[in-house]
Formats: sequence, C-alpha cells, structure tokens
Amino acid sequence: MRSGVPNFCAVALALNDLGYKAVGIRLDSGDLAYLSCEARKFFRTIEKEFGVPDFEKMSITASNDLNEETLDALNKQGHEVDAFGIGTYLVTCYAQAALGCVFKLVEINKQPRIKLSEDVSKVSIPCKKRSYRLYGKEGYPLVDIMTGENEPPPKVGERILCRHPFNESKRAYVVPQKVEELLKCYWPGSSDKRREDLPTLKDTRERCIKQLEQMRPDHMRRLNPTPYKVL
Repeated sequence: MRSGVPNFCAVALALNDLGYKAVGIRLDSGDLAYLSCEARKFFRTIEKEFGVPDFEKMSITASNDLNEETLDALNKQGHEVDAFGIGTYLVTCYAQAALGCVFKLVEINKQPRIKLSEDVSKVSIPCKKRSYRLYGKEGYPLVDIMTGENEPPPKVGERILCRHPFNESKRAYVVPQKVEELLKCYWPGSSDKRREDLPTLKDTRERCIKQLEQMRPDHMRRLNPTPYKVL
C-alpha cells in the first residue's frame, strides 16, 4: 500500500494522459480481503482528486494458491476482488502437491538485487549462490545449505555452522561425512561458459527416486513428518 498501488496509480494516470487505459492490479500475497478493500479506496480517491472517469472501477485480481476454503473466507469477510486466478488447485491432484518454485532476479552486472515483500518467505536473498547437501555417518542427508558463489565450500569432516537466513534461532552445527553440490548450470546465458548436459526425463525420475530413498524414515512418514532442514 506504500509502494505497489501508488506506483500503479501514477503509471495509470500517465497512461490516461497519453490516451491509454490501465486495466487493473493483481494481488498475490498478504491479506487479500484487506488489501483489495484498501486498493479500492485508493482508486476512489484518485478518481475524485484527478477526475478520471471509472478509475474506482479498476479491476482487482487475486491469486496465490487459492482454493474453495479461501474463496469462502473472502466472501464471508467481504472484499473488493473482481477476479480470482486459480491455477495450482485447479490442475494439480491434491495428493501429489505442486512444487512452488519461482525464479527471482538476484544479480545484474555483478550488482546484488533483492525482492522485497511484506511476506518474509517471499523476500529473496541477493547475490549468486551455491547450494550443498550434507550427509551424516549413516548416509542420510542432514541439511541443505546455501553459500555465496565465492565462499569456500563445506568440507568433509570439518564442523560448519548452518544458520537460517531469516530466523536467528534456527541454527545447527554439522560435521558432514559427504558433501554433494546441488546447483548446476544448464543455461549459462553465454555460449563460451561451461554448462552441464540436461539429463533425460528418465534420469531425472531415477535421481528423484534415489534421493527419496536416502532420506531418513521420520522425514518421509505421512503423519507428522520431521521437517528437513534447509538453511
């Protein structure tokens, strides 16, 4: 409400002066009911102050893993949403949940970039990174960690402090017996840079099955599984 909506309104007003009409906004995180009502108030104020016809009727679309429970809750508490973007729960079998992955820009011309959000889980960590899986004595994976691209990699038999990027209380000391680098480059963006050969679908499936077989049983149980550490 202090950045996205005001910036949208500024652009919409500029487009209006040039003879174009903006369509609306998309809310993809946060309290959708509250944000939609506040955005509608903003649009009404803009229409009144600048005399732009129908600005208050600007379309508001909501998304972010919506399902029938979310829609029911929104309808009961009241909202100003005109359209709902329902994707994951519409096309994905509930028992085989979708993997929510989004690519975020972290660097431009070697300059760090960060995505800011009111939702802490959506704030990106700037700079290029490397990722590793650390294994224990019994052969089970203990933790996945990220490091800066130029930081030294973790070493077998060497104690390392793993810390959660946002929660200071989540930390663990680990002495890995095996270190596996997870991040590989398949699309370097330049033909003169080294890249890995993209595995076949069959190889990808077999790797996935093997990785699951290596996990500790308490991580894999369906009822109250132990969360796997990613730091």
